[in-house]
Amino acid sequence: MKDKMTNADPHELAKFGAMADLWWQPGGEFQALHDINPVRLRYVRERIGPAGLAGRTVLDVGCGGGLLAEGMARAGAQVTGIDMVAAALSVARRHAADSGLRIDYRKDSAERFAESHPAAYDVVTCMELVEHVPVPAVLVRACAGLLRPGGDLFFATVNRTPLSYLLVILAAEYLLGIVRKGTHQHAKFVRPAELGRWGQRAGLTISDVTGLRYLPLIGYAQLCRSLSMNYMMHFKKR
Repeated sequence: MKDKMTNADPHELAKFGAMADLWWQPGGEFQALHDINPVRLRYVRERIGPAGLAGRTVLDVGCGGGLLAEGMARAGAQVTGIDMVAAALSVARRHAADSGLRIDYRKDSAERFAESHPAAYDVVTCMELVEHVPVPAVLVRACAGLLRPGGDLFFATVNRTPLSYLLVILAAEYLLGIVRKGTHQHAKFVRPAELGRWGQRAGLTISDVTGLRYLPLIGYAQLCRSLSMNYMMHFKKR
């Protein structure tokens, strides 16, 4: 990587740009994210504490079409969403306007945004992005830089295990066709120990790690103890 501003894979950007119009399509390419979004939102709200998201300044890194950003805005947060895919941001802006929500969407990388907005947010969320960038440790450091001291940072990703290869790659992409082929690369999945280590090096403290169980055929999603598949990690900034 030539510099920290280029922490994006052009192939990944093109891939998600081609799917941008499908973000809010019922039963479409992003149905899995629609199914798990309420669980993620509840996790964020409960981990923050009794005050919840109301009145908090929140940044959603890699916001895509705005699923989580809209949920946090409805919970009373002042939400900014950033993404490198212009087409996804256009969809997000249009859907927010149609929904009567005020969300500030901007095309930018976390690394570049952190330089102009240091320690600017109470809460930062980064869902399903660390497994899609060339150097995930740089992304984690940028997210930490965007957070004020004492703030909350949330990641969601997929563990690199044999089970995740069987279910996320073989089953979801090739057997069931729930996710488009090539959406994920097993080698880029992130183990909890790796994510935790990157966070700690960036001045963060691990507050919680929780698994997420998802059964796509019935749309079932719930938090669980097992970290062998999807999981969420909550950091606090020291």
